[in-house]
Parts: sequence; structure tokens; C-alpha cells
Amino acid sequence: MALPKRRKSKSKSRMRRSHDAIGTPNLRPCPKCGIYTLPHRICPECGFYKGEQVIEQKVKIAE
Repeated sequence: MALPKRRKSKSKSRMRRSHDAIGTPNLRPCPKCGIYTLPHRICPECGFYKGEQVIEQKVKIAE
């Protein structure tokens, strides 16, 4: 098995890890209600996806 001759410096290790950071999620506004959601997902507020209602919204009954 191959072994490195020299130890990797802190600079080289940190340069390699520069792409490992978690980026911000790509959020977009829902065309129906305007809440920001992930693309290609059903909107959790209104239940619409691509202009069609996919899930029914639960209605809270006030007693």
C-alpha cells in the first residue's frame, strides 16, 4: 500500500476541505401562496405542485 513521504500541511488539508462546507438551500417562492420552499417539492402550506393541488389542506375547526 502506498504511503505519503511527507506529512500534508495544514494549508493543503484546509484547501482540500474547502468544498465540504454545507451551502445554503435553494429556496424559491411558491406561485400560489408565496412561501419559500425547496424546488420540485409539494408546497407544505397550500399543497400545490406544478399548478395542481396534490394534497388537501387540513382545516382546523375552532370550537
